[in-house]
Amino acid sequence: MSEARGMNSISVAIIDDHPLMREAISRLLSRTDGIEVVATGSTPLDLVEVCKSSRPDVVIVDPLLPGDAYAAIGNAIKISPLTKVLAFAGATGVEPAIRALDAGASGYVLKRSDTAELVQAILSVQAGETYITQSFASRVIGGLRDASLRRKAAEVVVLNIREQQIVRLLMAGKTNKEIARAIGISEKMVKHYMTGLMQKLQVRNRLEVVIAAQRFGEHQGETRLLS
Repeated sequence: MSEARGMNSISVAIIDDHPLMREAISRLLSRTDGIEVVATGSTPLDLVEVCKSSRPDVVIVDPLLPGDAYAAIGNAIKISPLTKVLAFAGATGVEPAIRALDAGASGYVLKRSDTAELVQAILSVQAGETYITQSFASRVIGGLRDASLRRKAAEVVVLNIREQQIVRLLMAGKTNKEIARAIGISEKMVKHYMTGLMQKLQVRNRLEVVIAAQRFGEHQGETRLLS
């Protein structure tokens, strides 16, 4: 990890595990008026340490660094709340972008972008805006909307004790008759609960009940839904 320090400009740190990429970005930004590179690093730990020691205005970080870069983004922002994190990645999939933004990044720029777009992204996030590579933005916004809907759906799915019992038995491969015998209710009542489960989990059959219950259980740490 290397550091430098200057004043009267936007201070930028670069965290990337590819030395050539790190050096290239550093050289390009150093030639840009009003931007000064004050630190570089190559690991998620470096991201946290740079924010602790240099408190740059903007830190450019590859969110796909080996290790948990997403957690490091959140920790870095806690340490230096005024620092804006700009994710800079080669991945064109929506999931890394959503994870980076959810972790606290203020922007997501693809590495295929030109220097002008990277500079614009730095200026935008420093000004308190969110910036996403323009050709990629609509996909990310759609993904963020879908992720938000999934989170909201998970938040409202709460199963009562009887429904939890039935789900656990379904996961064990039990039939309706076996479930009825195991928990001491009629098979007709099991079917009634199954209908309610399908409505709550917004699914169409018993297999989808199991899949949805597993997904929501993982989202909520298995305690609220299936304990």
